[in-house]
Amino acid sequence: MIDKQTLQAELTTAKKKSAKPMLWVSMISMVMFFAGLTSAYVISMKRDDWVSFDLPDSFFISTVLIVASSITLFLSQKLLKQNKRQLSLILVVVTLLLGIGFVWQQYVGFNQLKSVGLFFTGPESTVSTSFIIGITFMHVIHLLAGLIVLLVVIYNHFKYKYKSDDMLGFELGAIFWHFVDILWIYLFFFFYFIK
Repeated sequence: MIDKQTLQAELTTAKKKSAKPMLWVSMISMVMFFAGLTSAYVISMKRDDWVSFDLPDSFFISTVLIVASSITLFLSQKLLKQNKRQLSLILVVVTLLLGIGFVWQQYVGFNQLKSVGLFFTGPESTVSTSFIIGITFMHVIHLLAGLIVLLVVIYNHFKYKYKSDDMLGFELGAIFWHFVDILWIYLFFFFYFIK
């Protein structure tokens, strides 16, 4: 008969072994989702009513912010491995603030499109603006999930749940955040070069 502590240890080990593969499976499904959307974008470019336009300036700013956020999270993870908890925590909070800045710049970008007469829906909308705003909005939703993940990481950091030899939750949050970052970079260059 297995005692309660042994069973708990086995469950914890199994959970740790399955966490990263489950995250990778979910990220692969997100890649397929955005690949489908960008494929539909390319096919729709052949329509007669397709309108090309430049991306709003705020999309450039948001790209810089999200790349910076990945750098700060990477540095935070390195510092945590070196047991420099305070600096690590500060950089996770900076990452969160940069992520919030990214979402704000996306909102500004949507308003910049509206100010030049490019709408998501309605009689004044175009297929191209509907695609760009729709795909970008879907990415923002994923990034909002990433912000929630960062809040959980910050909370757990405060509670001393991460140690240099036990950082699974932090690593999972970092993998997801870097994924959302890379996804935006792909979308940004896709929209920038494929008009």
